[in-house]
Amino acid sequence: MEYRVGIGYDIHRLVKGRKLFLGGIKIPYSKGLFGHSDADVLLHAICDALLGAVGSADIGKHFPNTDVKYKDTRSTGLLKKVLRLVKKKSFAIVNLDTTVIAQAPRISFWRSDIQKNIAKILNLNVETVNLKATTAEGLGDIGKNKAIAAWCVVLLRKVR
Repeated sequence: MEYRVGIGYDIHRLVKGRKLFLGGIKIPYSKGLFGHSDADVLLHAICDALLGAVGSADIGKHFPNTDVKYKDTRSTGLLKKVLRLVKKKSFAIVNLDTTVIAQAPRISFWRSDIQKNIAKILNLNVETVNLKATTAEGLGDIGKNKAIAAWCVVLLRKVR
């Protein structure tokens, strides 16, 4: 197969006493995302999209929350490991499109920094990394500012 598409999704609760990381960037905010790692929903969604595109299970299988070596680990390191797996399977990233769903904080201020950071981690031109943000219009846990979620779609091509 010459091209492969993958989709990834993640959601984490917002809690006090944690730092907020999105796309590997520390966002100043009164709450952070709760999880075994740094709970960066955007990088987790990207990891799952890449893993799905190469047919290699999901982030939980590769980095289980039962393994103490991943406790409080930065998701930037997890994404680098996933990228190595993608390359090992002879694929390259064509582009990725992401969406962060958060009532707060507003992502637009950090959009460019997040895109640049993801491009840097994945060794891509920033033009191939798209980031959109939306709210949940006050609906559900995201709308009540109790959680943040992210989606990612990625296109890979076979490297010969």
